[in-house]
Amino acid sequence: MSGMFLSACASSPPDANAPGGKSIGRVVAFDPAFHALVPKDARIEKIAEGFEWSEGPAWVAKGGYLLFNDVPGNTMHRWSPRDGASVFLKPSGYAGADTAGLREAGANGLEAEASGTVLLADSGSRLIARFDPVTKQKTTLAATYEGKRFNSPNDIARRNDGVVFFTDPPYGLKGIDESPLKEQPVNGVYRLDTDGSVHLIDGALKFPNGVALSPDQRTLYVGNSDRDQPVWIAYRLDERGNVLDRRVLADATDLAAKAEGAPDGLCVSSDGHLFASAPGGLLVMDATGKRLGMIETGARVSNCAFGEDGRTLFLTSHAFVARVRVNATGLGFAP
Repeated sequence: MSGMFLSACASSPPDANAPGGKSIGRVVAFDPAFHALVPKDARIEKIAEGFEWSEGPAWVAKGGYLLFNDVPGNTMHRWSPRDGASVFLKPSGYAGADTAGLREAGANGLEAEASGTVLLADSGSRLIARFDPVTKQKTTLAATYEGKRFNSPNDIARRNDGVVFFTDPPYGLKGIDESPLKEQPVNGVYRLDTDGSVHLIDGALKFPNGVALSPDQRTLYVGNSDRDQPVWIAYRLDERGNVLDRRVLADATDLAAKAEGAPDGLCVSSDGHLFASAPGGLLVMDATGKRLGMIETGARVSNCAFGEDGRTLFLTSHAFVARVRVNATGLGFAP
């Protein structure tokens, strides 16, 4: 990154009188603009731990709590500032007895809706569902495309008009692409319309993973967690959600050569900056794909979500969950 501003700031030490968990990691700036989004003294705080692979965080405003999944553990957890972390739903995904063909039986990505319900990428059950946190009931929204079962839906994003975008890599299946249970010929990026119809919008990515929308909802971002092509794709959408054009937004090949991880989950701030799981941590980029900085937890980061007042960034990071106060505001929160 020759010629770029580079500084590293360790997280500030915890205040002995302040509630919360252990301070971990550090923030690293590649560009001075980074600190307008993430303070130099940002404290990365571990708030829950003991998971196999934490994923899919979503802040439920009605109730003021975070939901996230331990995908291999087939368990959904709940965390709030008052109550801490607890098991919320088990199983979170596949509830049957025959798990022989499943690599990850649990649910994965979550997307909270304004009504209080949560959209669920149910990897183990191989479907997209709506989940009611009050009744803990699931309603299946889509389970097949062209008569064939999905592989293992991974992440999900909802537009304001109710149109849903999701990714479907085969990570939930034993053998992944070689699984005998795999029915789809591609690992797709899909659009689910409000009438229940499903449309394949890209079948060319090897491992489409995290998905998010721009503030104007006219650009869809997808992370490709392929070590041979670790990129983020930007799709320009029309009003119906059809793809007008497709481009590589950013490439993490150089990062993958130096650190573990891959483009995974991501979230977007109200001003259009991307906070994206990447080799080395959570990469912060502007809407052109320019790297501004990195939030490092010391472990692989799988996903992120804004919560609380919109300026707390939650990170699912392998065996634990962390949060960090930022200057950016998440989409859907008042500035």
